[in-house]
Amino acid sequence: MKTLLDLENWNRKEHFEHFSKMEEPFFGVTVEIDCTKAYQTAKKLKTSFFIFYLHKTLVAVNSIENFKYRIAENQIYIHGRVDVSATIGRKDGTFGFSLMEYNPAFKIFEKNAYAEIERIQNTNGLFTRSFDDDNLIHFSAIPWLNFTSISHARSYSYPDSCPKISFGKMMTSENGKKTMPMSVHVHHGLMDGLHVGQFVDLFQEFMDQ
Repeated sequence: MKTLLDLENWNRKEHFEHFSKMEEPFFGVTVEIDCTKAYQTAKKLKTSFFIFYLHKTLVAVNSIENFKYRIAENQIYIHGRVDVSATIGRKDGTFGFSLMEYNPAFKIFEKNAYAEIERIQNTNGLFTRSFDDDNLIHFSAIPWLNFTSISHARSYSYPDSCPKISFGKMMTSENGKKTMPMSVHVHHGLMDGLHVGQFVDLFQEFMDQ
């Protein structure tokens, strides 16, 4: 389900109109995430750390309204739920775009995520299914790189307002602290640094639980 935002009475109307006219309306930041507690929790649950922090990402995304805004024909729609299209790697070095439905219950999400990962790994090509709506975040993990910044391939002619979230290599310090870089790219017509900061803080809070 999605509802139409009352753009005329939105306090960011001018911001939306300004940034939406730009060739590149996305902005991005890269931050360091402490994943010490989350990694330990995932191991206790005997689950994939990737699926664990992917779920925490979705919980945070679905908790902040601006991350659920999408643009269609110069109007803004608010989605009731945001799912994820994550890149899933294969043994031959290629990857495919997945679709995993968000569920606040981790066990349900975990089961569906494992099934979708298995499906992708047993298919060929980049697009192995249709994507009928834009209630998504685009998600990728780059576990080979401890990056400090990242950019994304984008077609400026293609209407896109989905947030893009990427994680890098997990590093362990001498005192045992584990960290990962997280990159967040979002449409500036839909949100500002304030909202990205709220997302990062909330995600870190969920990782520390």
